[in-house]
Amino acid sequence: MSITSIVTTAQPRTSVSSSIGDSAELEGNLTLSDRLKAFKSSQFDPDAYVTSKSQHMNEKEIRHLCSYLVELKKASAEEMRRCVYANYAAFIRTSKEISVLEGQLLSMRNLLATQSALVQGLAEGARIDSLFAVTEDSDDDDISSLKNEGLSNMENWSVEFLETLEVLLAERRVDEALAALEEGQNTVREAKHRCTLSRSAIFSLQSAISEQRQKLADQLAGTICQPSTRGVELRSAVLALKKLGDGPRSHTLLLKSHHQRLQSYVQSLRSSSSLSGGALTATVSQLVFSTIAQAARDSLAVFGEEPAYSSELVTWAVKETEDFALLLERHILASAAAAGGLRVVTETIQICLGHCSLLEARGLALSPVILRSFRPSVEHALSAYLKRIEKSSAALAAADDWLLAYPPSGARPFSSTNSLNTAVGSQPKLSTSAHKFNALVQELLEDIGPLENLKLDGPALDGVFQAFNSYVSLLINALPGSTENEENLEGFTNKIVSMAETESQQVALLANASLLADELLPRAALKLLPLSSNRMEMTPRRASDRQNRFPEQREWKRKLQRLVDRLRDSFCRTHALDIIFTEDGEIRLNAEIYTCMDESMEEPEWFPSPIFQELFIKLTRMANIASDMFVGRERFATILLMRLTETVILWLADDQSFWAEIEEGPKPLGPLGLQQFYLDMEFVMLFSSQGRYLSRNLQQVIKNIIARAIEVVAATGIDPYSVLPEDDWFAEIAQIAIKMLSGKATFGDDEEDVISPTASV
Repeated sequence: MSITSIVTTAQPRTSVSSSIGDSAELEGNLTLSDRLKAFKSSQFDPDAYVTSKSQHMNEKEIRHLCSYLVELKKASAEEMRRCVYANYAAFIRTSKEISVLEGQLLSMRNLLATQSALVQGLAEGARIDSLFAVTEDSDDDDISSLKNEGLSNMENWSVEFLETLEVLLAERRVDEALAALEEGQNTVREAKHRCTLSRSAIFSLQSAISEQRQKLADQLAGTICQPSTRGVELRSAVLALKKLGDGPRSHTLLLKSHHQRLQSYVQSLRSSSSLSGGALTATVSQLVFSTIAQAARDSLAVFGEEPAYSSELVTWAVKETEDFALLLERHILASAAAAGGLRVVTETIQICLGHCSLLEARGLALSPVILRSFRPSVEHALSAYLKRIEKSSAALAAADDWLLAYPPSGARPFSSTNSLNTAVGSQPKLSTSAHKFNALVQELLEDIGPLENLKLDGPALDGVFQAFNSYVSLLINALPGSTENEENLEGFTNKIVSMAETESQQVALLANASLLADELLPRAALKLLPLSSNRMEMTPRRASDRQNRFPEQREWKRKLQRLVDRLRDSFCRTHALDIIFTEDGEIRLNAEIYTCMDESMEEPEWFPSPIFQELFIKLTRMANIASDMFVGRERFATILLMRLTETVILWLADDQSFWAEIEEGPKPLGPLGLQQFYLDMEFVMLFSSQGRYLSRNLQQVIKNIIARAIEVVAATGIDPYSVLPEDDWFAEIAQIAIKMLSGKATFGDDEEDVISPTASV
């Protein structure tokens, strides 16, 4: 029979809550302080607690109790850790104060012992004087006997002991001097106990021992402070001073010795001209942190892990690290950060963090100190570098020819792969200013990437976004006649932008922005992820943290694409206005095109209006240009053509003067004008559909304005559907126009007859 069954049959089974006690305690309804209250009592007995809880439990309930106690232990440890971190500065300060108080108490004890011996000596002298006064009539033999007894063997030993001690101190035989002092203290205690010496003799001996002890302590302190004292000799001197009862002073002197030696080394390195830049940083960093490591080893070897000394060591190490950071800030980082030398700053921090990591095994986590001290320099360098990106891009945009080309030879490769073919195939074609912008951003994110603990990912991405916003403003102002964003160029030294005169150059502006926003910048931002390929040597974060970063970067990419949309809208607006208006500012797309057709009695030759012919020719030309520039990104080219077509048609749909003249003007829209308007709209839908950039929005807008035109004719009393030919006629005329305008028309006389709307009747 199992243990569980024996327990079950021997006594009635009780519930978990009733057997363990208060169910609220185990279910976690009480606070941690309330649950730990039972364990804080000075009368707490673990055995009695377990017995009281488990005597009526079965096996399952005992396991539940064990699990509860383990969880309570973890919660208690976590609470203690939080308390230590929250009050660490106060803890260190209190430990130092306790160490100082211990030294003061030791000094007071020695002083009190000296004063006590002095008082006892005076009392003994007074007692002896009284004895002489009482026995002044004693005979000379008794007096002689008393004097002989006074010069006892112990007094002779005292004289020899003090002489030997002086010799040991003079010859710096520290270990023997320590042993002699210990022997002297034991002898004084024994003399007091056995009364083998008079009180005055004891006082004299004790005063001499204290004087020699202080002399030895001063001698050891001087030895510790000597620059030549190091290694075993240094530790021996510190240990000897500690044995003299002056532990706090000996530990402070130990740290002071390492500090002075470090300062001497640093001064000699700074005065030497053989090292500079990264080499100087690496040398000084290694020197500083190796000195801290040696101090930690010496402290542990002499003082162990006593909290007071460990706290002083941590405080000293933090102070040395802060002084080192300040030194680098003044002599290296300040000038580098001001000049936008982000790589110098990040390399300096990485060197220091690498040396810091070697101290973590000794319990000295100085990396947060380094990061906190250097963060202002990194932020300053980041800001200066972002300004450098804007200024460099603006300077090159002033002379850019807006022709797409591969990166110049010697430029930083875009792909990190080792395959040459893959690397060549992935090189982007951009204009000169865009190549520079891309190269600088790539370098920026590569430099920021390793500094994960500084959490500069957000500021870096925001800065790149602002720089890209400024660059897009430059591209907008490169469009002929575009002045809408001149106010956005206030931050640039050079506001002059090379104009994109040809359509190829103007499409190249869009190619620059779209390639940067869709591919190059988002791919560069992946370098900030903890598990990116160039950071495998870093400690990775949890997978959940890595996944949580993706939404942020997706939102950042959408913000970049909205900037490209702004450039594309400016491009479409510029070209739409070129079609709608003449160079003199007169409107070409006006109602007179359609209202004047019914004044002629002759039937016109049906063909799309010149303005829509020009729209088709422009879109066809831009489609050819885009097919060469947007290889692999055809969707962007399609959206560009779609938006340009929509811009023209939406302008027509929203032009109040056009519709006012159509609906209320002196010349009403007649059947021929309606037929021409219908043909123009069908022509737009047909070439848009064949070019695969007919959007649902465009199709719906065209249908709406056709319906509006039909309503205008119907309002005059004419049945519009009786005068309009079949839909096939419009499609056929539009198709013929597309072929003719494309230079692909090869039709005969029979096909020409189809131009007449009555030919199909």
